[in-house]
Amino acid sequence: MTINTLLLSSSRVGDTPYLAHAIPFIKPFTAQAQKWIFIPYAGVSMSYDTYLASVVIGLAELNLDISGIHQHPDPRQAIKDADGILIGGGNTFHLLHELYRYDLVDLIREEVTQGKPYIGWSAGSNVSGVSIRTTNDMPIIEPPSFRALNLVPFQLNPHYSNYRTPGHNGETRAQRLLEFTRVDPLTPVVAIVEGSALWRKDNTLVLLGDNPAYLFCGEQQEILIPIGSDLSHLLK
Repeated sequence: MTINTLLLSSSRVGDTPYLAHAIPFIKPFTAQAQKWIFIPYAGVSMSYDTYLASVVIGLAELNLDISGIHQHPDPRQAIKDADGILIGGGNTFHLLHELYRYDLVDLIREEVTQGKPYIGWSAGSNVSGVSIRTTNDMPIIEPPSFRALNLVPFQLNPHYSNYRTPGHNGETRAQRLLEFTRVDPLTPVVAIVEGSALWRKDNTLVLLGDNPAYLFCGEQQEILIPIGSDLSHLLK
């Protein structure tokens, strides 16, 4: 099994241009992969063409051939024909619903485990885990299953922040993830902060970027993961 995946917390860091911070992470993936298929299904509040255009502009300096899966008459064949797969952010429930609708979940996993590079951000990272049960998104549509691509054998929580707004009495993100670990104490959750990313290369998993991540698993709650950490043990 050969896997090469990049799982970004977000498309931006602060006020930086779209995907600009991710260029150094993405560039190594493009050495042998020029033809990429972009899956915009998480983009509910914009047209897929608009979403595709923003990605093409954001990654323009890499000189890639990027097409949207919605532009192809056969989505499954489009994935097979591409050198690499990009999945963007938005609503994770809608994204997974559409992946099931077009019978792409198992196909994407098969293609990626056979060596096709995968890059996701936000919702695109959410669906790379075991399931989407730790997404931050509103369940605006019900997919056939919460089972996701399982490119990494744990859960993800992008855009992680445990900030509590003064006067707000709702649960913090850490409290929500605690709820998950009470229900499923054996499945780890890696919460990635904006500006950080997970890179899986076969049986190696490393935290990239300028910000730490956090681990939630059983009694381990909000355990700091320093920048550059080797997280390969989570793949076992």
